[in-house]
Amino acid sequence: MKDRAVTGGSRAFELDALAVSDRFRLFNFTRRDDHLVYLWVLRAMDRLRAVHQLQAHPDDVARVLAELGRAYGDAPSADDNLRARLDALADDGVVHRLEDASRAGSLVRYRNRQSVYQFSELGYQAFAAVEEVLAARPEDANLSRLVFSDILEDLKALAEANRSGHGEQVWRRLSRLDAVMEDMARRSARFHLTLGEITRSTDASPETFLRYKNTLLTHMTDFMAELDRYLPRLDKAVRDVERTGVATMLGRAAAADERPFMDHGERLSDWRRRWMVLRAWFAADGGESSRAAELRAATRTGVSGVIALLRQIAEAQRGGVNRSTQLRHLAEWVFNAPDEGAAHALMTAAFNARTARHLGGAHDDAEDISVRSTWWDAPGVEISVPLFRRGKAPAPGVPQPVRGRAGIRGELRRRQASHRAAEREAAGGLVEAGVHGRVLDEAETKVVLRLLTRALEARTVVAGRLRAASGGNEVMTVRLVPAPEGSAVRTVHGVLHLPGLRLDLVPATHAKGTP
Repeated sequence: MKDRAVTGGSRAFELDALAVSDRFRLFNFTRRDDHLVYLWVLRAMDRLRAVHQLQAHPDDVARVLAELGRAYGDAPSADDNLRARLDALADDGVVHRLEDASRAGSLVRYRNRQSVYQFSELGYQAFAAVEEVLAARPEDANLSRLVFSDILEDLKALAEANRSGHGEQVWRRLSRLDAVMEDMARRSARFHLTLGEITRSTDASPETFLRYKNTLLTHMTDFMAELDRYLPRLDKAVRDVERTGVATMLGRAAAADERPFMDHGERLSDWRRRWMVLRAWFAADGGESSRAAELRAATRTGVSGVIALLRQIAEAQRGGVNRSTQLRHLAEWVFNAPDEGAAHALMTAAFNARTARHLGGAHDDAEDISVRSTWWDAPGVEISVPLFRRGKAPAPGVPQPVRGRAGIRGELRRRQASHRAAEREAAGGLVEAGVHGRVLDEAETKVVLRLLTRALEARTVVAGRLRAASGGNEVMTVRLVPAPEGSAVRTVHGVLHLPGLRLDLVPATHAKGTP
């Protein structure tokens, strides 16, 4: 399903965030306070475009607006802000603004800006999309069952054209199949959305559903029967086309494609994407079903939902109780309530509405938050679970008795004594054997490094020279003495180099009298 979504996905997914923002800007006119005026201005420009007048002066737009005003009562009249509105559309990228010096008949008019406007490519598509949404009617939704025979005929003709090497015929058949598949996908999506709207609004107007129930069920069952009849044939036809050579077919289609703003590689990639979408509709691979089979399953589910809804409406009408009658009774009870408090209590019980519980608290760093910060921008405050669930601040509770942990303390003392004994034993070995001319083991290395750290921290500089430093324990003392030749200590982890310093070990008893 993931691969199918990638191959059949919209090319809009390939745009980055900046390009998406620029294209959303094309719809800015729909969010302005006078959006209807902007819509009629674009309709006037579309009238001019229809008669092949691509560049329109504000006077031309005003003239067409006057004509539309005579034909349609909702069309606004041209006002003094027409040029400003056209400039705003140009800033949004819906139209292009050009300077036309040929309109300047005098020096005064030449000094004034003589701008003409024309639709940009994306701007016209944005306007057409808005018009398509405004012209949409739910009653136009349908599932076309007659299209399957045309698709099968085009697939057979496509295989024959590719087999015979007719490049233009390959392009023509692929273009027809692409247009038909796009239309069928749009029809099916729109039909099921409309079916959902009918199901959702049935409680308020069951008469509409009952009026068209038979036609709706017949339409859906006929579509499923036709799809069941053609689906194996379409699967076979797609595989017959693939046996003639998909790469050759797509290459011929790209060669016959006449889009001048795309090179051969881009056209080939585009036709490969379109073929993968078309193939996913009718060819089932492995455990995945085709999109046509998914459409059949969705339609069958829709039929079951319609039948269940029909049964529900019939039972409601037979019993005389449905959501509409319940709401009417509730409205009557609220209207006849003795006072406003009783009406609010009744509505609260009916819709399970309760007063909102407001929680609050002080932030830990209240001084770091500006008093001018709004509650939306200020950082949140942590609320305890008891306060949130029960509305009560948490209490510290009864002090807990101190638990005796003699066993743990004894074990810690034992480990500490063991570590000290091991350290004393290692230090004694160092005093006897020294640190030079041998490899120190793990315990001896730890002792030397610990005492060396103390010695390095204790050394001082007097008159620009380092004095000797020492660090010791109860067994021995490590002394660092400045020496030009330096020294090195070999350990199990490597060699420790001490440049400019010599490391000496002396017993702790001798360290007491050392100056």
